[in-house]
Amino acid sequence: GKEVIIANAIIAILTIGGQQLFSFFTFSCPCHVGQNLVYGLAFLGVPALILLIVGYALNNQTWRLIMGKRPHFERVTSSNRLLKCKLVCFVLCSITGRALVAPVTWLAVTLINGSYYICAVSEFVPVHYYGAAPNVTAGERSRILAAFPCSQLVPPELTRARDEVILLLRYQSQVAGWLLIAVVVITVFLSYCLASCFSPLSFLHFRYWSSYVHNEQELFDEATEQHSRLYAMQHVRKFFGFVPGSENVKEIRIPSLREWQAISGLAFLKRVDEEHYDYSLLHDWALKERASGKYLRIDEDP
Repeated sequence: GKEVIIANAIIAILTIGGQQLFSFFTFSCPCHVGQNLVYGLAFLGVPALILLIVGYALNNQTWRLIMGKRPHFERVTSSNRLLKCKLVCFVLCSITGRALVAPVTWLAVTLINGSYYICAVSEFVPVHYYGAAPNVTAGERSRILAAFPCSQLVPPELTRARDEVILLLRYQSQVAGWLLIAVVVITVFLSYCLASCFSPLSFLHFRYWSSYVHNEQELFDEATEQHSRLYAMQHVRKFFGFVPGSENVKEIRIPSLREWQAISGLAFLKRVDEEHYDYSLLHDWALKERASGKYLRIDEDP
């Protein structure tokens, strides 16, 4: 829907801005044999990999897929298994598509910029592109070519050869960047076409379904917030004797040292039986203990 398109556009813009800042402040080619390739590929690939992992981690569907469990009482049939496999594949493709926005944008922008690619492969330029000093050894030639990304390290007599090599590598990098963009755009378009062709819903029905799912999630989140707040309020009232925001509080409860110790700690999830959990230590205390003890009267007029 429109929200997905807007979100993807924002992610792409932030990635482009981050890449430009990252390149300006951190990238500095070592211009040394054997180091250029590792350095250039690290700046190309590692941020893209990190962005991909972050894209997976920030998508709620990822955790819904990982944490989703089939009820033990559900009878498994071949048709159910096939349907579930199709659903899992569809969700995985959807998650991957969203997660790839940032890393593909990073790769495309860095390739179009060309600096990382030039640094990585300068020492591997074919010999016939190197016109000066043809009688040097292969090791010396690689050392000279590896220094080409750093103009200050290139001797004056090799300036023209250096400019030709840099132009060649920038051309290759930019062509690769635009080809990557073209492949991604075509793949996304064909994916949407295939999904529409195999969808059991008509166009208007699909729009209705998308709207329903969006509204259902919003309402569910609101109900979750309100339900959990009301449920927690009962336990807080039992422990302190009042609820925050209450008017005309007559008395407050003074918890004992043992009760403070009972609700303090790191454990926050405890299995009660096959169907229920205690969500926190306060929850566990409120369900097990009686709210007896010391109460203090409060003067209503301060």
